[in-house]
Amino acid sequence: MRIIRFLDSDGLEHLGIPDETPFAERLQGDLYQGLVPTGTRIGVDTLLAPVSPSNIFCIGLNYRAHAEETGAPIPENPVVFMKPTSALSHPERPIMIPACCEHGPEVDFEAELAVILKRAARNVSEDAALDYVLGYTAANDVSARRWQKHGGGGQWVRGKSFDTFCPMGPVLTTPEDIPDPQQLRVRSMLNGTVMQDGHTSDMLYPVSRLISLLSRDTTLLPGTAILTGTPPGVGVARKPPVFLSPGDRIVIEVEAVGRLANPVLAAEAWQ
Repeated sequence: MRIIRFLDSDGLEHLGIPDETPFAERLQGDLYQGLVPTGTRIGVDTLLAPVSPSNIFCIGLNYRAHAEETGAPIPENPVVFMKPTSALSHPERPIMIPACCEHGPEVDFEAELAVILKRAARNVSEDAALDYVLGYTAANDVSARRWQKHGGGGQWVRGKSFDTFCPMGPVLTTPEDIPDPQQLRVRSMLNGTVMQDGHTSDMLYPVSRLISLLSRDTTLLPGTAILTGTPPGVGVARKPPVFLSPGDRIVIEVEAVGRLANPVLAAEAWQ
């Protein structure tokens, strides 16, 4: 099933099954307990991220080719960091270039497959890990590189946590439509030009192993989002580097999930 979360013309929030029109079939029930189609079609006014995550875990350098393009050593363990839930943003909402990026262009894009958990997971085996998955969506791990490398005392979180730095959506695809998350193409397009074009089979730590490792003696709450890393082609690794600028449009595309598009604005244009 493909699920969207959206507002209707009255500002009321719904879950629905999208089609190729500005309408969706409304779903009744709870995203984590079960949903039932109602047969009622509602106009989609504003798309939202498909979930409001309880936590956002992120994995760095998880594609072998991306680790190689950055010159970083292949990690012996997953590189784990987190984004605050306040960084969450929605399809077609602007990515804001922070005013504190005053030393020149540094805001980068990272196309990612995001995994959403449907129930609490703790000490989950790798074999059972995918049973905890609610669905998959597209995400953009937006990153301010100077802040990532120099503004957080060696930790990445600061440069990954600015407002609007975690666009997600628009569709949540449930596991019956994605039996193997390691068989998906992941791309990014900047102003129509393909920048990243990778495949989840290149992950150093596949989805099932990430869930198992993150859950060791740690409760992953229902609604936890796991951003699983990015393929090669990010802006900072290009010669010359390519960073996001006001007026740009960045699109993240995940096979079997869909396209997440966001414009880019300067901080002073943000309302």
